[in-house]
Amino acid sequence: MKDIKLGALELVGTLFDNSSRISKRNLTAIRSITDKGIHVVISTGRPFEGIPFDQIKGTGINYAITANGSGIYEISTGKCLYENAMDEELVTPILNFLLTRDIHMDAFIGGKGYTPIQCVETAQKLTVPSSIKNYIITTRTRLDNILQFIHENQLKVQKMTLNFYPAADGTLIDRETVRKFLVSNPSITTVCGGYNNLEFTRADANKGVGLRKLAEILGVNPDATMAIGDTENDLAIIEAAGIGVAMGNARDEVKARAAAICRPVEEDGVYYYCLENNLITGI
Repeated sequence: MKDIKLGALELVGTLFDNSSRISKRNLTAIRSITDKGIHVVISTGRPFEGIPFDQIKGTGINYAITANGSGIYEISTGKCLYENAMDEELVTPILNFLLTRDIHMDAFIGGKGYTPIQCVETAQKLTVPSSIKNYIITTRTRLDNILQFIHENQLKVQKMTLNFYPAADGTLIDRETVRKFLVSNPSITTVCGGYNNLEFTRADANKGVGLRKLAEILGVNPDATMAIGDTENDLAIIEAAGIGVAMGNARDEVKARAAAICRPVEEDGVYYYCLENNLITGI
């Protein structure tokens, strides 16, 4: 195995179990790796404030690639080291369209999550695990007018996440219409981050770019990096890393493009991959 100096780990589906908790084994693996002087970083579609700081405290994790690579943060200081966000000119016409659809949306701005007030009132209809639904409902700042908020404060949007409500026949209302609209725009990148959502960033922003940028900041050769993930928004980082690993519960297209496949998250895949490849010793 390559001499790894930086390892990036996704949260949902990689570190998080179905209750959004990181297992004791995975936490032990992370601590063992950082004790060796290897950087372990979070790679997530979440905003900076969505990182489970209470769970990773004491693990040695001090950097996070957030919002699908649109923002890189130093955890100990909260400082944004790098940002590649959508400006008002790009995001306004997209939002004007999305606000006409029956969907739930979150905007990640400056490391924080914001939700239009009308989405808060209907969030209980989302068909996602209860821990994810609770996270969405309880961690967002509610906005009466998201377009006005962005314009008046001259803000940039790191990422937007869209979730869809179920119809009576089980299909997701407006998802295909919205998907076609987004993928037709060459100025953005649209991926699924799990549970049939859609996420979009600037076209030149993704977790892979974020990994390469953080490696540059930390003085790490890109070949000495590893990334573990499970869903479409992890493809770019799995392909950009020196070693890209797919979880056993990963989507088939992620497994097909990874260099290795580990056990599923419910079987502590991160821990056992590190153990079987001599990054740690057993507990």
